[in-house]
Amino acid sequence: MISNSASDITVASKLEALLNLQRIDSQLDEIRRVRGDLPEEVRDLEDEIAGYEVRVAKFDEEVAALNEQIKARKQAAKDAEVLIRRYEDQQQNVRNNREYEAIAKEIELQKLEIQISEKKVREAQYQIDQKNVEIGGTKQRLEERRKDLVNKQAELQVIVGESEADEQKLMTERDTAAQPVEDRLLSAYSRIRGNARNGLAVVMVKRDACGGCFNTVPPQRQADIIAHKKIIVCEHCGRILADVESRNA
Repeated sequence: MISNSASDITVASKLEALLNLQRIDSQLDEIRRVRGDLPEEVRDLEDEIAGYEVRVAKFDEEVAALNEQIKARKQAAKDAEVLIRRYEDQQQNVRNNREYEAIAKEIELQKLEIQISEKKVREAQYQIDQKNVEIGGTKQRLEERRKDLVNKQAELQVIVGESEADEQKLMTERDTAAQPVEDRLLSAYSRIRGNARNGLAVVMVKRDACGGCFNTVPPQRQADIIAHKKIIVCEHCGRILADVESRNA
């Protein structure tokens, strides 16, 4: 129970202010309900598109790095070929078998370097081909999601456009309606609203039941609510019980 020692008029005024705030918030909830899941779908698509864009950028960086590896390996193979020709020229002028064999060994090493470079080039090119396939698929999905986003944004814009003026007006009214409500009550109201699936934090007692959870409110408690001596909440759902609706209403 949220108790308050203020006068009857003050408590009644606070309850009236809370009821007015609830009325405005319920109208805002209805406007947003009409929009359905569209705002969330738009946000999800934006996040998905951002993820695809990061993935494509990463693939591009990896492909660029592999191309640099290919370039370096091809240059290494060319350098090895130059050395081989130089060693072959030197072989023509050796003075003994030991020098000849030493140069032959160097030529063999350079030929091995060429083979390794060619193998690394093939491996890197294979990886590039694989990544290009992935890039193509990712870009295709990215384009599809971008089209979906454009359609969803257009759909949302139409719905928002139809209710934007009403929403802005209600938001202004809400700011005014919230001013008389003290911070403690406003915080409690917001907390209760956040926990309620239907957004109702302040309700009336209707036909002897809470207007939020529909559990029975005992006669004595109804009398306390009508008296407006203090702010009373439902024992079952925690909603603020502002007043008791007349059976003739």
